[in-house]
Amino acid sequence: MAALLEVNGLTKRFGGFTAVDQVSFSVAEGEILGLLGPNGSGKSTTFNCIAGMLKPSEGSVKLAGEELAGLTADETCRRGIGRTFQIPRPFRNLTLFENATLAAHFGSGGAIDRAEAEHRARDALRLAQLPDDPTATTKGLGAAGLKKLELARALSTAPKLLLADESLGGLDAGEMRQAADMLKRIRDERGITIVWVEHIMGVLLSVVDRVVVLDHGGVIFQGSPQAAQEDAKVAEVYLGPPEARAA
Repeated sequence: MAALLEVNGLTKRFGGFTAVDQVSFSVAEGEILGLLGPNGSGKSTTFNCIAGMLKPSEGSVKLAGEELAGLTADETCRRGIGRTFQIPRPFRNLTLFENATLAAHFGSGGAIDRAEAEHRARDALRLAQLPDDPTATTKGLGAAGLKKLELARALSTAPKLLLADESLGGLDAGEMRQAADMLKRIRDERGITIVWVEHIMGVLLSVVDRVVVLDHGGVIFQGSPQAAQEDAKVAEVYLGPPEARAA
């Protein structure tokens, strides 16, 4: 299967600190890739470089063969990359429907009319299992509901590639399972390729096709979820050295 996303030699420096160091991986069209790593591993910086939130110091980010490295976040979105944020920040003065419709307008760069934007918004809200009633508000939405709205806004931009940022954070066990199943359904029903950034391994490993694990800004593992669970280096990064685990 052809690669939709190709990341090669991605490096990001902040002054003298290298947060991401020569990271390379690809994502096949229709694949769900888990980008894993403990806190401080560089996964969020990698994610933000792909999404256009940060400009890489070096390296290449290509979507369907088109170079995106150095583009702004809005330009990246309009090329076909949608993203969620770890901490949802919806427009509280707008309804759910208006939040999603605004995202559809943004994602198209004004290239679609109001009717099409509203159609995309309704479809995205239904896919995220939220009401498409134009009067439904954000009031009363808990952590899971806000994560769903964040997902609906990203889907409203009609992405080829969805970047899901810490979709399990703040959720209980049942909500985590529901969130994971929803991402899998989005891929299965709509064919949207997904890169899922997460530090919680358990639920994610049951859904993704393949994982890339980062530590100290570099790739330490690429392969199947099963192989990741059996890899000594991955275990050390998450659980500590063997002597510490045995203590």
